[in-house]
Amino acid sequence: MRDFAKFEKSIKVEFNDKDLLKKAFVHRSYINEHPSFKLGHNERLEFLGDAVLEIVVTKWLFNKYLDSEEGELTNWRASLVNSQIISEIAQEIGMGNYLYLSRGEAKDTNSKARQMILADAFEALIGSIYLDKGMEASRRFIKGTVIVKFDEILAKQLYLDPKSRLQEISQERENITPVYKVMSEKGPDHNKIFVIAVYLENRKIGSGKGSSKQEAQLKAAEDALTRIKS
Repeated sequence: MRDFAKFEKSIKVEFNDKDLLKKAFVHRSYINEHPSFKLGHNERLEFLGDAVLEIVVTKWLFNKYLDSEEGELTNWRASLVNSQIISEIAQEIGMGNYLYLSRGEAKDTNSKARQMILADAFEALIGSIYLDKGMEASRRFIKGTVIVKFDEILAKQLYLDPKSRLQEISQERENITPVYKVMSEKGPDHNKIFVIAVYLENRKIGSGKGSSKQEAQLKAAEDALTRIKS
């Protein structure tokens, strides 16, 4: 049983239109299995919420960091609104317990697809807040859930992609630039899987695989960063 009144209290937003709140949680797969469900899916709300999120974050960065250049502001904004961060926030505020999903999607709890569903629902929730309560309520919600993460993002350099972070750490600690080597390529040309390892001189520090060399390199860098931190 979804207790939306409890959710409203937890996010400190009381909706006038309760259906607008519920609709933010409805994934298209649920409608495919329940075509008579009256609310419809959340994709239009997601479209709106994405725009509201971006303008609120953009304005906050623009007003707070007056001496920063466009490129730096763009990287910071991207780090705040990327799907991984947004899905983590959605999970933190308990959105996973309220999703309307098909039976198949409901079973798939830890996949990348579930992360995207959560991120989309979070943006849809912002769209719902905007329609029901206006821009100021949307700004307060975004500030309290998303922008509050910015100090951590700066401290951990999460605004950099994994390869850039690994390079900065490696050069700072050992004055060595990471080198990526293809260990294997498997599959036909249209469906190859690359395995790539990253080295500091002769020392392997991480590995990853992907459907492109770029994806495998990013995975290898992420693996190396995890090992460095642990």
